[in-house]
Amino acid sequence: MHVIQENVSLLFKLYCLTVMTLVAAAYIIALRYTRTTDKELYFSTTAVCISEVIKLLLSVGILAKETGSVGRFKTSLKENVLGSPKELMKLSVPSLVYAVQNNMAFLALSNLDAAVYQVTYQLKIPCTALCTVLMLNRSLSKLQWISVFMLCAGVTLVQWKPAQATKVLVEQNPLLGFGAIAIAVLCSGFAGVYFEKVLKSSDTSLWVRNIQMYLSGIVVTLAAVYMSDGAEVIEKGFFHGYTYYVWFVILLASVGGLYTSIVVKYTDNIMKGFSAAAAIVLSTIASVILFGLQITLNFALGTLLVCISIYLYGLPRQDTTVIQAEETTSKERLIHM
Repeated sequence: MHVIQENVSLLFKLYCLTVMTLVAAAYIIALRYTRTTDKELYFSTTAVCISEVIKLLLSVGILAKETGSVGRFKTSLKENVLGSPKELMKLSVPSLVYAVQNNMAFLALSNLDAAVYQVTYQLKIPCTALCTVLMLNRSLSKLQWISVFMLCAGVTLVQWKPAQATKVLVEQNPLLGFGAIAIAVLCSGFAGVYFEKVLKSSDTSLWVRNIQMYLSGIVVTLAAVYMSDGAEVIEKGFFHGYTYYVWFVILLASVGGLYTSIVVKYTDNIMKGFSAAAAIVLSTIASVILFGLQITLNFALGTLLVCISIYLYGLPRQDTTVIQAEETTSKERLIHM
């Protein structure tokens, strides 16, 4: 395997950490607000589709700036997008999985409190860890695996007695919410590791890869719109129920998607861990203020365990930001742990 490693500055990583944390927390709260008000609901499938379109347009714009000239931009699109059906098919895999994940997130947040969702969603870490070991030939330290089990304990506490919300105006189904979270977690683990493998196995531009993925993503999400809400969309319109808040959620989802691809390519577990933990704290505080969330002892202890486990997961000093070459032996990987 051809492994590409690129170094970026600490300042850039800190910048990504800050933006990721703020966008993740704001997205959770804003999305939940739009799904639990007494106003007529919009179609979540159309919101996911529009988000894919915006991400595609943003990626095209960034690629145009990166190439520096119209000629090079056209050449890049012709060679890597129009002339590479195999690469488009390769990137359609995470597109399909991410589409399912995003729609499951909408379903989960319609049936769970924001803080419960955010903590439970951290199960994506053990799922991602397992996918990393199986798909990228990496080894995890004992401390990392301990943190995985600690995380599961924390999430169990959260689910054992979920925090109560008093200002939600629609009926919720926690069982359906947790089922949607389980699917989203599996999708997140697989798609994230698959996309990382594609990104780090060649020197193709990140924005070319994003364009490849979002093109197929638009097709996939359009199909989801008409499979899930086809009749109603035709009757009420594609943008039925859209408000300024809904457009804000879509914008956050689009920006978050782009930063996710940057993080996958350039950053490490420490950065992602702190970002996830900080987002939990921020979304919990916001839930108390906006939705009347009542924090129980079990919920507080579970959240604490989750935050500690996320931190411990990032502590090992081994470099987990690059893919190990396939010819590297298991013994050699263990030496560097």
